Amino acid sequence: MTSFLLNIVGWAGAAAYIIAYILLSAGQMHAGQVRYHALNALGGLLLVIFSYAVHDQPNLFVNLIWILIAAVSSWRILVLRRKGRV
Repeated sequence: MTSFLLNIVGWAGAAAYIIAYILLSAGQMHAGQVRYHALNALGGLLLVIFSYAVHDQPNLFVNLIWILIAAVSSWRILVLRRKGRV
């Protein structure tokens, strides 16, 4: 992957995190929505790609954990929704 494309991927991941937080803070999203966690997972995935490519293990680890949190949260929301609790 070229350096330019890799930087685009990294910045897009950072933008996804920032957009998710702005929308959460503005009340346009809330933590009980799958789309909020999906946006965080997308940001995490893009930053995992970037971190792996530049050999940045601490950020790789943090973003893998971020994706895991988003996945578990989304799963929980979907299970609760299926049970009629959301």
